[in-house]
Amino acid sequence: MITEISDNNFEERVIEQSKKTPVVVDFYSNWCPPCRMLAPILEKLADDYRGKFILAKANTDNARKTAEEYCVMSIPSVKLFKNGKVVAEFVGALPESEVKQWLDENL
Repeated sequence: MITEISDNNFEERVIEQSKKTPVVVDFYSNWCPPCRMLAPILEKLADDYRGKFILAKANTDNARKTAEEYCVMSIPSVKLFKNGKVVAEFVGALPESEVKQWLDENL
């Protein structure tokens, strides 16, 4: 499951949802080449993990307040939310094997 989020729906789609199912938030921008490299990896893993987590995509151009609140200094920035809190994160475009390992360690 993949959902697009903004400042307006972050609370509902990430914070509240993460109390039921872990939510992986991909802070990205369309102009960012590493973001475009990471996106298909995250989308494939969201399919592979079949409901073990929700992938939420936050375009930092539309979610500036949220990106600032969660100290996103560079993109792509990926944060895993459980029970309304960030429990793990990484920055940069990692290869699929490393993203999978990160998910396995933190889900």
